[in-house]
Amino acid sequence: MELYTLLLFIPACFALNMAPGPNNLLSMANAKHHGYRTACLAGLGRLMAFVVMIGLAASGLAVVLYASERIFLVIKVLGALYLFWLAFTLWNATEEDSVEGDGKHRDAQLLQLARQEFLVAAGNPKAILIFTAFLPQFVDPAGNVTVQFAMLGALFLALEWIAIAGYAFVGLNLRQWFSRPGRKRVFNRACAGLLTAAGVGMLSSRQG
Repeated sequence: MELYTLLLFIPACFALNMAPGPNNLLSMANAKHHGYRTACLAGLGRLMAFVVMIGLAASGLAVVLYASERIFLVIKVLGALYLFWLAFTLWNATEEDSVEGDGKHRDAQLLQLARQEFLVAAGNPKAILIFTAFLPQFVDPAGNVTVQFAMLGALFLALEWIAIAGYAFVGLNLRQWFSRPGRKRVFNRACAGLLTAAGVGMLSSRQG
């Protein structure tokens, strides 16, 4: 893979990673409610979903999934319904942060948050498009396609991890800013509204 290809790929990819979306919004909310470290570790669930998608794209299966109208419809409906459920729970969330707790409670909480990140990422059909239409643009067919996909996928995941940490940092500062109970409710309901909007956008999305 040529150096200039990577120099083109990295900024374009990072722009996608940093774009506001359901998962990045989730990182902000998790950091606000559970702390910076927990939000970053929960982001591993999102990365696992992307690892699966990168593997599918490398094997060509993602193209089949994206080309199927029925599968596309199922993915986006389930993804949107899950976003609506998260929005509902955030809207009705209590105003107390849940950072404290014993080891077992924290571990169970972290697994739950990681599962949320995974499901939100896996339920977003636009993520499939990234790996079927965006990554292949930087692959040289004359070279080893599998190795190139692995390199680009690893770079994507590294940049996504930076995005997770960045949005979690913003959420952590919002946690300090919204220290008053009334402000916490505003934040929760603003996040709920944005997640709802993302779900509506997901339902209205089309293939290609």
